[in-house]
Amino acid sequence: MSNLSAAQELKTLSEQLLQVQADQLRTADLVHTARVSQALLTALPEKYSLVLNDILDRLESGALFTEESCSFSQRDLLDSLAVWVNKAQATLNTSTSQSA
Repeated sequence: MSNLSAAQELKTLSEQLLQVQADQLRTADLVHTARVSQALLTALPEKYSLVLNDILDRLESGALFTEESCSFSQRDLLDSLAVWVNKAQATLNTSTSQSA
């Protein structure tokens, strides 16, 4: 799997995150996309998979509630996912630079 595939998967994930934040896409669709992004997860260090899966698990659990709950704020979890996306992008950029 190439960094190009990983970059495309990250771009798709980032776009879907924006759509969820704008209430244009269901959280479940975003979670599914993230879980099947194997090229992306393979291109990143293992800790990224662990953190992403933790965020996704909490997003899925939080989606079961119709209102914000104390322990599962959808907005906070989406913000955490946005931070994860930014860090993943930086890591991919660094690994692409080093392999060039």
